[in-house]
Amino acid sequence: MSSLIEQAAQRLEQLRQAGADMPPIPPVGPAGGVAGKPVSEAQPAALSRRVEINLDALAAAGIVSPNAPRSQIADQYRVIKRPLIANAMGRGASIIANGNLIMVTSALPGEGKTFTAINLAMSMATELDYTVMLVDADVARPSIMNVLGLPEGPGLLDLVVDESKDLSSMLLRTNIDKLTILPSGTQHARATELLASDAMIRLLDDMAKRYADRIIVFDSPPLLPTTESRVLASHMGQVVMVVQAEKTLQSDVQQALATIEACPVKLMLLNQAKTISKMGYEYGYGYGYAQPQA
Repeated sequence: MSSLIEQAAQRLEQLRQAGADMPPIPPVGPAGGVAGKPVSEAQPAALSRRVEINLDALAAAGIVSPNAPRSQIADQYRVIKRPLIANAMGRGASIIANGNLIMVTSALPGEGKTFTAINLAMSMATELDYTVMLVDADVARPSIMNVLGLPEGPGLLDLVVDESKDLSSMLLRTNIDKLTILPSGTQHARATELLASDAMIRLLDDMAKRYADRIIVFDSPPLLPTTESRVLASHMGQVVMVVQAEKTLQSDVQQALATIEACPVKLMLLNQAKTISKMGYEYGYGYGYAQPQA
């Protein structure tokens, strides 16, 4: 007895012979697939879009770029990323649950967390052995796409609102081979509440397990103005808290750290720290790095 697929192919051929305008019939292979392809490849798959990042423009803006010559900021991020990568890949002092999920945040807005998240992801993407996903999770004030000069599109919020959507179809492939981007997605009236929803938590767990060999960097909302980022932090393996030198109050830093006690690894990054060269001149831009907080 012929299979249903073979019967359908015979019927299409009869219609074609009768003069109907029908597409050509691919040869039927074993197990019902197209000849020469397994069944899984015979089905249409969701494809991610590819975008072009202007690397020269990023380098001019002080952002780490794979094509840029060696620079002070690139060297600083090499130091910053090393313990984060070790923790993400299970080579730290102890195994960290969801260690490949790294949240970049700050106590208050305007301290440089988005700039830090992008630089961190860019620097990690220069590694030979790891791939990186950069996620814009600051859904109330998304800015990653604007900084990178890319158009907005579907992304994180769309995945949370409709869990049937496929994550891989939302990812943007870039001209940096090891870097993909997940935009914040279609704006929603309750965007910040969605970050703290059960659907978001399920998505984070899926990311950590499905992409266990990938480092995922989240640009998240600041900690003190909202509570959503605190919920996110409780499901992250590592949190990098950006502190702007000579601006952020120590009391704000302490209060922000108290809200993310559940995260196993908390690191602090001092943004715009001034240093003095041997010639006596001050650099107006720099980074400091602190050890994990207790």
